[in-house]
Amino acid sequence: MTNSTLAPVLPILSVKELKTYFHQDEGIVRAVDGVSFDVYPGKTLGIVGESGCGKSVTARSILRIVEQGGRIQGGEIWLRHQRNGQMHEVDLTQLQEESQEMRSIRGSEIALIFQEPMTSFSAFHTVGNQIIEAIRIHSSLSRKEARERAIDLLRMVGIPRPERRIDEYSFQLSGGLRQRVMIAMALSSNPKVLIADEPTTALDVTTQAQILELLVQIQEEKGLAIILITHDMGVIAEMADEVVVMYLGRLVEQGPVDDIFHAPQHPYTKLLLKSIPNIMAKPRTKLATLVGSIPHPYNRPAGCPFHPRCPSFIAGKCDVEEPQPKPVNVRQVVSCFLYDE
Repeated sequence: MTNSTLAPVLPILSVKELKTYFHQDEGIVRAVDGVSFDVYPGKTLGIVGESGCGKSVTARSILRIVEQGGRIQGGEIWLRHQRNGQMHEVDLTQLQEESQEMRSIRGSEIALIFQEPMTSFSAFHTVGNQIIEAIRIHSSLSRKEARERAIDLLRMVGIPRPERRIDEYSFQLSGGLRQRVMIAMALSSNPKVLIADEPTTALDVTTQAQILELLVQIQEEKGLAIILITHDMGVIAEMADEVVVMYLGRLVEQGPVDDIFHAPQHPYTKLLLKSIPNIMAKPRTKLATLVGSIPHPYNRPAGCPFHPRCPSFIAGKCDVEEPQPKPVNVRQVVSCFLYDE
C-alpha cells in the first residue's frame, strides 16, 4: 500500500498589498490601500463594506480597468492559469492595460458582472449581438456558431424563449432578465474567476434569490472561483466561504464566513452585524445603527480610519497610528489595536 499526499490547492488569484490611488486636483484618494486576499477554485470570496470602502475599485484594479485618474501604486495581483497545457503565473500589475495579454485575460480568465446592467449594455445593439461579439473576441467561432452559443448561454441562465430574446434590446428586458443576460455574457468565454459586483442591486427580493441561486448552480457546474462584492451581509452569509471586510480602502477583518458571523473581532464588523434585522427580536426593538458616516476621502482621519466612529476607540493610539492586519487566531486576520499584546 503506497502513501499518497494530496497536493495543496493553490489560489487561482492572489492579491497582495494592492494600492490603487486617484490623483485629483483636490488631493490623493487612497481608494484601495494595502489590501491582500486569495481566491480559490470553486470557492466564493465575499468583499463587504459600506459604499465608498473601495470594493468596486478593487475589482476594477484586478481587471486593470480603473477609471481615469486612478492607477495602481503598489502591490501585486497574481493569476495562475493554463496556457498551452502548462500552468503559468502572471502579475497583472506588470501588464499594460491595453496589451494583448491583458485583453485576452479579461473575459477568458476573469469576467465581471457589472453593478448596473442597464448602463453596461449598449442601447443601440441587441443583447445577442453584444454576447456574440464577446464570444468571437476570445474564440475562432463563426458568427453563426457564436449565435448558437449565445442562445445556449441564455438558456443556461434561465432566460425563457432565448431564440427570441437574443434579438431584443436591453431596454426591452426586465431588471432580472438583464442581470441574467449580463451573467451569460460574463460566462461566454468560460472564465475561471467571476467577479460579481453588487449582482442583486435594485432587484426585488424574489429575483435576488433567483440570481444568487443561479450563481451557486453555475459555480457547482463549472468550478468557478467567485468574488462577490456587496454591502448586504445577508447575501454574504448565504454565498461566501471566506469574507473580507473593508473600510475606507483598508482591510479591517478577514476570515471564514462562520467565524465572521459568529465570532467577529473588529468593532466595525460587529456593528455591521448588529445592524441586520433579527427575526427573533422582540417587536419594536430599535435597530442598531452605525454612528456617523464614512469620512470624505480628501479628509481621511489620522491613525485608524474607523476611529471617529469606533465605540472602542483608544485615545492617543487609534487617532495617531494606523493598525496593520495581523492574525488574532488561526483563522482570522484583523486590523485593530485591541488585539495588541
